[in-house]
Amino acid sequence: MIELCQVTKKYGQTQALQDLSFTASRGQIVGLLGQNGAGKTTALNILTGYMPPTSGKVLVDGMDMLEKPRPCKQLIGYLPEKPPLYDEMTVDGYLRFVCGLKGVRRADTAAHLDELIALCGLKEVRQRVIGHLSKGYRQRVGIAQALCGNPPVIVLDEPTVGLDPRQVVEIRELIRTLGEKHAVIFSSHLLPEIQQLCHRVVLLHQGKVIRQCSLEEMTGERETVHLRAVIALPAGKLLPALRSLPCVRRVKTMGALKDGATDVLLECDASGGKAPQQELFRLLCGLDAPLLSLQSRQDSLEAAFLRATAEDAVSDN
Repeated sequence: MIELCQVTKKYGQTQALQDLSFTASRGQIVGLLGQNGAGKTTALNILTGYMPPTSGKVLVDGMDMLEKPRPCKQLIGYLPEKPPLYDEMTVDGYLRFVCGLKGVRRADTAAHLDELIALCGLKEVRQRVIGHLSKGYRQRVGIAQALCGNPPVIVLDEPTVGLDPRQVVEIRELIRTLGEKHAVIFSSHLLPEIQQLCHRVVLLHQGKVIRQCSLEEMTGERETVHLRAVIALPAGKLLPALRSLPCVRRVKTMGALKDGATDVLLECDASGGKAPQQELFRLLCGLDAPLLSLQSRQDSLEAAFLRATAEDAVSDN
């Protein structure tokens, strides 16, 4: 639906983006993840036609943004980090104004506004002046204006910055709903937000894409399993046996417990087709060592993010 192709952006001698490429399709939420200054906002400004790239191109439904800016922009709804609101207008009046700008037919405007108001949870404040709204409601109005005209692509820049915890949950749920029918691209430096919402992650570091993949691939869920087990066997006998398992990469003891049990953390390779849990159970049966508890978890997005940026820094040197 929308694609960045080898996009580079320079400001004089400063290179903000370098050969940026990624795509987003309808029914997919793509998270643009990076530290402050990584180039996320610049990428979104180019993606939405707000500024041109130095080189490369943006394709929207197969059309080049520079060659056909108007039809391309009609397919995109954009919420900048600071919502483009007119504080002196009412919510209803402002959204009606935006519908006019986006070419919504007058005969369809009333029904379209009712739909947006319901979707974005603005019914209670529909006739209130925007300048009197809370930060959370202002953000909802910003999302509603991005949805005016029902564009298939929705672009959101840091949509939950400055919101309280309850407002964050509400906006995230709204984004999740939008992702069912739209191609949604949003930027964030908040790892939990990306992990909760996204189907795909594009990791930006110093203006470059250093990784893009599904969330499961980013966190290593398909290749790595982390197991924490409490096993009724002293560490001296248990640890050498665990290290002998082909699937075990690392073993870390978390401490000895009463009755001779040992608390261990295992990092296991799950790429061989066999579940590490099954290999562990067989080993413990042979040792006559009861398994008192077992928990599995995937690698955290935070760990994956730090590992990827660290690897990129090393490669640059």
